[in-house]
Amino acid sequence: MHPNIALAPGRPATIWNRLRAFAPYLGPAFLVSVGYMDPGNWGTNIAGGAAFGYSLLWVLLLSNIMALILQMLAAKLGIVTGRTLAENCRDHFSKPVAIALWIVVEIAMLATDMAEFLGAALGFKILFHIPLFPAALITGVVVFLVLAIYRYGFRAFEGIVLAMVATVGVCYVIEISTVGGLIHWAQVLHGVFIPTLPARPAFAMSSDASIVVAIGMLGATVMPHNLFLHSGVIKTRVGMENNIDTPGERDVHTRKVVHFSVLDSLLALNIAWLINSAMIILAAATFFRHGIAVTSLEQAYATLKPLLGAAAPTVFGIALLAAGVSSSVTGTLAGQMVMEGFLRREFSVLLRRGLTMVPALIVIYLMPRTGWGDTQILVISQVCLSLALPFVVIPLLMFTRRKDLMREHVNKPFTNAIAGACVALIIALNVLLIWHTFGGALPFSQG
Repeated sequence: MHPNIALAPGRPATIWNRLRAFAPYLGPAFLVSVGYMDPGNWGTNIAGGAAFGYSLLWVLLLSNIMALILQMLAAKLGIVTGRTLAENCRDHFSKPVAIALWIVVEIAMLATDMAEFLGAALGFKILFHIPLFPAALITGVVVFLVLAIYRYGFRAFEGIVLAMVATVGVCYVIEISTVGGLIHWAQVLHGVFIPTLPARPAFAMSSDASIVVAIGMLGATVMPHNLFLHSGVIKTRVGMENNIDTPGERDVHTRKVVHFSVLDSLLALNIAWLINSAMIILAAATFFRHGIAVTSLEQAYATLKPLLGAAAPTVFGIALLAAGVSSSVTGTLAGQMVMEGFLRREFSVLLRRGLTMVPALIVIYLMPRTGWGDTQILVISQVCLSLALPFVVIPLLMFTRRKDLMREHVNKPFTNAIAGACVALIIALNVLLIWHTFGGALPFSQG
């Protein structure tokens, strides 16, 4: 860590002082990391671990690397320009293009919010044994209460969300410790660092199932609302110091915030990667080991009890509830930033929550009457994300390449090459996922 960036003048460069300098800037990336642990990721990770054991852990590692790169760009854009990704889209595109982008992003965010809301409702349902629709109403009340804290200060709101993230992490530490003796750690390391696409086990649905799950993990890793969210919440760390009077001091402060945002992202997203990996490891050590295919979160909950005892499903339910509520809260905040950025009007975060809760409640009310399952809803939300993703990552890369916007923080050629490769890969994988979702055969399927 560079002392001229990280420390106040005259302060000795001890580890403690470096941590003290970093601490006030810690947090925005943890709000973003919530989106990487939402119920959509739960479904994909658990299904992948149940069907293919530890073999797809490498996909999560690759996903995490791509997410880190793009989230760092989103944070840097917000710091240097002082404007969110949505505001930059509104400022630098024509009005028709900006409105079209806004509509696409809103549709995707509504679908994503529906999945997150459903996840929290499932958490209440399986923990307290109540029907899904009343559980959804309780979810709405809880989310409103958390969002109400936002009106009394961002730091308090941030603390509540971070506590829920910590709850998810602690729950998975407990789950992993419960199955510790069943985990083959050599296979875990092999799965993380040796890319493989395993052949179909006896209980998988199709011969290309591992490819589909891998594409789902990679293609849905970088979610549109997370990029908008990071470019917005990072601004709470800009201008925290009072002794910034000259352009030179502002430049030093900007470099400092960019530097700490990188560290914040590395810490938060790697913790999210560990939690996601724990989901696969838990599923592999329990469901895969016993040859049980898991197709829904409720099934995973019900199956854990006979395998691991009464406490395991309860811990699972608590983690799902915390993940669902926290992702619904941060998704609402991201939605508010999107509306304000594109439309240049202020919107109450509570009003935003109320509006987006209606379609989610309608879908949840209709689920038992139509035969829709939670997995189907999650798949639909992932497809909507896939459709919207190119419309978000391409503008992000365009803006961070512009010298007039980013000044000394403009992307270096190497950064452009790596980020461009990530964008191209994500788009290609999403196209394949959408193609397969609607019945198309994958070109590299094993038949």
